[in-house]
Amino acid sequence: MKSIPLRQLLREPIRVKRITRAGQSVRITDHGQPLWILQPALAQGDSPERARAIDELLDEVLRGPASPPNLSKIVKDGRR
Repeated sequence: MKSIPLRQLLREPIRVKRITRAGQSVRITDHGQPLWILQPALAQGDSPERARAIDELLDEVLRGPASPPNLSKIVKDGRR
């Protein structure tokens, strides 16, 4: 769990949004005293297991063989 001061929440709300979107909780403090704990809201059907499964599939694809030359290279070679 990350902890940030209330002032930082007011100045940089996007930071808290990124942290909660990543699935982590955020503790908001005021003068070092905890005020709130913000937890991410999982959308219906989303689960940590599903996210892990998607990450595993994407990692497998990245480990695969590299694709042939990209289209822009083929077009440039064709113009010569």
